[in-house]
Amino acid sequence: MQEKTMKSMSSSNQENILYQLWFRYFPYWPLFAVLIVISLGSTLIYVKNITPMYESATTILIKDERKGLDDSKMIESLNQLATKKIIENETEVLHSRSLMNAVVKKLQLYAPVSETGKMVSASAYESSPISIAVKNPDSLRETGNIDVAYDARKELVKIGQLWYPLNTWVATKFGELLFAKNAVDGYNGKSFYFSLIDPKRITQLLNARLTISSVNKLSTVINLKIRDEVPSRGEKILDQLVWEYNKAAIDDKNALALNTLSFVEDRLSYVAHDLDSIEHRIQQYKSARGAVDVGAQGRLFLENVSANDQKMGDISMQLAVLKKVEQYVMSKDNAGVIVPSTLGISDPLLSQLLEKLYSLELDHERLRKTTAENNPVLVSISDQINKLKPGIVENLRNRIVSLNAGMANLYNTNAAYASLLQTIPRKERELVEISREQSIKNSIYTFLLQKREEAALSHSSMVADSRVVDKAESSLVPVSPNKKLYYIIAIVAALILGVAILSGNEIFNRTILFRQEVEKFTSIPILSEIAYEKLKTPLVLGNGERSFIAEQFRKLRASVLHMTNPQKRKKILVTSGIAGEGKSFITLNLGLSLAITGKKVVVVEFDLIHPTFSKKLNQSHTKGLSDYLTGQAEPEEIIKRSEANENMFLIFAGALPSNPSELILSERAEDLLSYLAAIFDYVIVDSAPAGPSSDAFILSPLCDATLYIIRHKFTPRIMVQRLDENIKTTGLKNIEIIFNGVKSRGFLKSNYGFGYGYGYGFNYDDAKKIEKGVKASA
Repeated sequence: MQEKTMKSMSSSNQENILYQLWFRYFPYWPLFAVLIVISLGSTLIYVKNITPMYESATTILIKDERKGLDDSKMIESLNQLATKKIIENETEVLHSRSLMNAVVKKLQLYAPVSETGKMVSASAYESSPISIAVKNPDSLRETGNIDVAYDARKELVKIGQLWYPLNTWVATKFGELLFAKNAVDGYNGKSFYFSLIDPKRITQLLNARLTISSVNKLSTVINLKIRDEVPSRGEKILDQLVWEYNKAAIDDKNALALNTLSFVEDRLSYVAHDLDSIEHRIQQYKSARGAVDVGAQGRLFLENVSANDQKMGDISMQLAVLKKVEQYVMSKDNAGVIVPSTLGISDPLLSQLLEKLYSLELDHERLRKTTAENNPVLVSISDQINKLKPGIVENLRNRIVSLNAGMANLYNTNAAYASLLQTIPRKERELVEISREQSIKNSIYTFLLQKREEAALSHSSMVADSRVVDKAESSLVPVSPNKKLYYIIAIVAALILGVAILSGNEIFNRTILFRQEVEKFTSIPILSEIAYEKLKTPLVLGNGERSFIAEQFRKLRASVLHMTNPQKRKKILVTSGIAGEGKSFITLNLGLSLAITGKKVVVVEFDLIHPTFSKKLNQSHTKGLSDYLTGQAEPEEIIKRSEANENMFLIFAGALPSNPSELILSERAEDLLSYLAAIFDYVIVDSAPAGPSSDAFILSPLCDATLYIIRHKFTPRIMVQRLDENIKTTGLKNIEIIFNGVKSRGFLKSNYGFGYGYGYGFNYDDAKKIEKGVKASA
């Protein structure tokens, strides 16, 4: 039950807020309409001048060991150097500056050609008869628009006053350029211009337009999209980007294979030289000693020792490779260092660890060139490398210790065979030793030849770890600008601007605009609100008068009757903060409204500084209050019956005295009010404003209640904010507020009335319609 109540209250609050917003800003709908029209018109012009953008897309499949299956196992049978790709890494690589920069240079995007139009120039990528290449794009100087003319018959290009041939590097003031002919049909002699732009700038622009996303978390399919004003150019950019990506991946994998080939070629050259030297020695030995055959004992020695020598050669090569690998692994920074060969390493665990390390370092090196050091993927790879290295170093050292022990055993075995060699005749023994060297070099040479073939086969079988699923294709219609979105933004912007203008006007306005402000700034209750209306006469009430403002004064009368009691509270003081807030207008019409009900009412003009209603009623020279206070008249002489109603009487201010406050302080003022209270049902005192004068504070103790007038768009906020404080220090009795002169908001005043008041609950225009209807029926 409580939950339902909370939901109901929340819904009610939301509706109330929406209602207040509507009520607050709808009167200014012409302003919003004008702003919307201007905003939409500006947006329409802007959208028409925006170059439409098409979206090109391609799809590639990345072979990733963690997501899905691929044919990498089959490739590994021929290529032991195949690497496993991680989708996240490859996404970063595809978005790298280096790849896109290569695309920019390959497609010569740094020298765009444009077609001169009547209003807006457009790209001439598909219509230009020529393309421009720069010999050294990295050092080109950026230029503005350079007009170019093309003579199709002579196949010459004109820049300024100079003509240049096609397909030849020519020196120009813009650098060394090459103009190539494009395959376009029907060149119509249109004017073109080109410009030279730094490839880095174009790279940044294209990377900003490029979006790369994976289809889903379990998929190894990547979607690449790019936006360009020319659909065919967007397709070529994506196709070239994929080609450059695959090329870079193959080059990375070939780095280790090429290093192995280089190492093997160096060793083959060295061993081949040794073999030639040994064979030459054998030939010289036989020539010098005559034909010498190796006997049974020599052959037995060679058979036993050759096997050991071959093993020692293998171990020596492994030790040399392991030491290079150890030096590489122990290095803190291997950036740019060539990966050492793993040729001859027979330990499968070590080979697997090294392969994983090399793969991670290749990925790290590629990402390091294209991303920030704190990139999460780069940090993750660094952590994997740091965790992998200690295990590799330990394995390497264990393997080196094991190989050294094996080498020592082979040395001991060969030492045992050395005693057998001493039993062989000297000539035969010398030939056996030379033949032994030849056998060792032959076995090493054969081994190296085999490894060279393996490395060459691995190099030639390198393939990219991705394949194109869908070639690049562009959208048939432009994807940008999104006209609907632009128009929606224009409307929203116009509404926000309108709200900002109105809110700013209200914020910076220093006068009271809303009833809520009065309620916020003071604790004094608001007795009534009186709407603003232009009047020819200060009196708005009469017998049978049914105007809207007359109805408001009838409501004020009801409130006053409820607040006062003719037997106890007869004397009502009417005052305000400053002049011009309508206290005399309120005083006269309140008195008239009470008189219409049969009450005897007297209105006393106690404003002896700037009397108002005596001037409006043309009674400025009539004997009045000042004459009585100075002893020049009696009460009966200054009380005048009003022509508006027989029950309403008036006491005008009379001649303006030089000391009004002193007169009001006299006993005659108190005696007059007591006298009037005895013969009238209501005594309404119109005093001077309480702000600049103390008269209201002098009269307040003599009266039973106080009506304080605040005028809409006139009374300063600061006066209302200090009202409570002033009442405490001055002691105005039984004070209540009348919010006077409340004006309609908006331009056309349609269906709004005096909405600044917020909460009066009576529509001004509806009241006017009722008023017209009553008069018509009468």
